[in-house]
Amino acid sequence: MSTSTLQEKAANSQAVRDELDIRALMNGIHRAHHDKDAAGIVVPYAKDAAFFSLAPPLEHRGRGRQEVQEWLDTWATPIEITPQDFAVTVSGDFAFAHGFLRMQGTKKGAEKSVDFWMRETLCFQRQAGAWRIVHEHTSVPFYMDASARPAFDLKPEPR
Repeated sequence: MSTSTLQEKAANSQAVRDELDIRALMNGIHRAHHDKDAAGIVVPYAKDAAFFSLAPPLEHRGRGRQEVQEWLDTWATPIEITPQDFAVTVSGDFAFAHGFLRMQGTKKGAEKSVDFWMRETLCFQRQAGAWRIVHEHTSVPFYMDASARPAFDLKPEPR
């Protein structure tokens, strides 16, 4: 086998391992939501990660354990986050993932449960040998009519 073929196989093998590591990291965050484990949610993020999340303001920087725990404490049930159609692309020490998340649960004092789909894009950087999330963008489409209401009734199209 030529040196270039061996190098190509090694690079492909590393990319597969990196994708598996990233998917495991994402699944760990979803499990931590279910378990209401703020530390498990916060650890995979870089200290200065940029967040464009559903909650105001337009941008958050960093992920604080106490802030996450306070939000988790507003839920009466586990928070179920189910990913669908996530694509992961790895290039060296950088990667990104995008797809859909279904979020289900019941807030304390709520008359009915939450159940909606959202879009998510995550950007990763390998830091000190471990993948860290450096950017997260989560959004829900809204109807472009005069109501400007969130489109919580949308579901991903079957692929």
